[in-house]
Amino acid sequence: MSAAAVGSFESVRTRFRGGGVAARVLRRPSAALAALVVALLVFCTLFAPLVAPYAQSHSDYDHLFAAPSFGHLFGTDELGRDLLTRVLYGGRTSLEIAFLATLVAIVFGATWGFCAALARNWGDEVLMRLADLTLGLPVILVGLVFVAAFGPSTLNLILILGILFAPATARLARSALLSELESDYYLAAVSVGAPTWRILLEELLPNTLPVLLARASLVAADAIFVEASLSFVGLGVQPPAASWGTLLHTGYTNLYTSYWYPIFPGLVIVIAVLSLNVLGDNIQRALDPARR
Repeated sequence: MSAAAVGSFESVRTRFRGGGVAARVLRRPSAALAALVVALLVFCTLFAPLVAPYAQSHSDYDHLFAAPSFGHLFGTDELGRDLLTRVLYGGRTSLEIAFLATLVAIVFGATWGFCAALARNWGDEVLMRLADLTLGLPVILVGLVFVAAFGPSTLNLILILGILFAPATARLARSALLSELESDYYLAAVSVGAPTWRILLEELLPNTLPVLLARASLVAADAIFVEASLSFVGLGVQPPAASWGTLLHTGYTNLYTSYWYPIFPGLVIVIAVLSLNVLGDNIQRALDPARR
């Protein structure tokens, strides 16, 4: 009986691991385009010193608020700095906050949801009702309150955004793990006496990872949008640091002097958020047999 259980466990595990989620996602044109845009944004911001046409601190005082041209594709700002260069360097801050906030949300939320799924009974009810209480709160409004209370530092932004996006992640992680707990390979692993922690780390977590990656893409998009919103009202990234949100805010304050100033940071935010949402939606479609 043990040999049969082990054989069933191995065959089912092979079927789950050989799903080819990434291949199914990238076969979709919209997903491939979104992944390309996200990769391009990450590359250009990470290697901004190589990609940017000017140094970050370079100023041309003879061309303040210059219109877009071949010399300055996005124009210049109030100090004559190249706006394309500022957008690239500002993207470093925006993407760093989004990445770290997403990491906090996924780790905290997955731990929260896995504990609820494994606890069952009253433990599951308490953890999930706690998540339900926070899901109805507007993220931007709560973020404004927390940032005003604890200060608008980069670390505070990362922790606040990560915690705010954790409850929805917890519900998704719980749902994904519950479906895995009813699968044949889990029952086979339990029947041969495998420890729960080993099953969780070696089997359940890898099989729920695609779901968490889809959630991560959506959380990153939300984090970019919320960070830009907080920075736009002055409670996000603080000078002299810059992000897409602070550039949008500065452009808005100089709208009548340079109407193109806020267009480019705003456009980059829209492209980044849209691409991450499209990528996350395609990952979800690839994971859903009914929509595949």
